[in-house]
Amino acid sequence: MAINKNHLFDDLNGIKCAIVETVVSTERVNFIKSLLEFNKFTVVVVPSPPPKAAAVPAPTTTVENVIEHVPAPAAAPEKFTVGVTDVTFNVTNAIYGRLLHTPDKRVVTMAYWLQKESISKDEIPYFDRKF
Repeated sequence: MAINKNHLFDDLNGIKCAIVETVVSTERVNFIKSLLEFNKFTVVVVPSPPPKAAAVPAPTTTVENVIEHVPAPAAAPEKFTVGVTDVTFNVTNAIYGRLLHTPDKRVVTMAYWLQKESISKDEIPYFDRKF
């Protein structure tokens, strides 16, 4: 169990892992996995459990219900949980501590991590700026 929400860990496929992100798409998994593996982390990906559905009241048997054809609910897109085997890993600390790098040797910024930018624009940290 985690001390706080910022440092979650759990067993994924029987391996104790620090949770990087939960309920993510396949495209996001590919991005995170390639970036973390480049930074020498062992990544574990497992399917996320389906969200809990609200209780559906029991249908009443009437002629209308028997005659109507009720379509089956659409299948939800598959989502995944991503973790790393280094249980000391924390995404926030890794990004703001400038510990992660892109394959082109740039420091990973928060905008790059969130995939808002396609190239990590490494800025001078606020504590190194000359005013």
